[in-house]
Amino acid sequence: MSHHVDHAAILAAHAQVRGEVGNIWQKLDPAKTAHLVVDMQNGFVAEGAPVEVPMARNVVEKINRLSRTIRSAGGKNIFLRFTTPDPDGPAAWPVFAERMLDGIAAHREAFTPGADYWQMWPEIENEGEDLLVDKHRFSGFTPGTSDLHDVLRQHGMENLIISGTLTNCCCESTARDAMQLNYRVVMAVDACAALSEEAHGGTLDSMALIFADLRTVDEIEGLLSKE
Repeated sequence: MSHHVDHAAILAAHAQVRGEVGNIWQKLDPAKTAHLVVDMQNGFVAEGAPVEVPMARNVVEKINRLSRTIRSAGGKNIFLRFTTPDPDGPAAWPVFAERMLDGIAAHREAFTPGADYWQMWPEIENEGEDLLVDKHRFSGFTPGTSDLHDVLRQHGMENLIISGTLTNCCCESTARDAMQLNYRVVMAVDACAALSEEAHGGTLDSMALIFADLRTVDEIEGLLSKE
């Protein structure tokens, strides 16, 4: 079961500020829509993982269902994978190491390419037409640390649906940057996972204020329908 945050109430609260407008987009062109599955890797999903998010295991089926919808509609699924940057390379992140204190060694080891924790969670479905993009920051759009923006432009993507984990870290960071790069962003509220209801709800509140629409997977399927 996914988080129990009342996203409709969040939308209603912000509608009063924005002129009785809740969600903005009532239809999305599937051919211009990408589903970003954020960091559904063993290191975040597995029991006992270094950055375990227990709720992430509960949103796997919703993510898979959304991925199947995107494929059948003609959109593109892109799986983002957090990857430890080379500490001596151009994507080095020394400030993150400072903030992680003694935990940085285990974190770096967990998400080093080839490590088991770095791999995608095996229950996450992917097909031949799906894409996998590594990133060295929380956001998939930080310049010089991921090819995501270029990949999206190459495929003519204008709309982004975001699922995965953590709602209030990598999902939120990616969504904020995406909107500022002129993508239309939709948060799949029941296909994102955080460590608490408060953390999940706090991000949805920030997203609804200005950055993104809030939609359930059911609702997103309606946005992508051709009717």
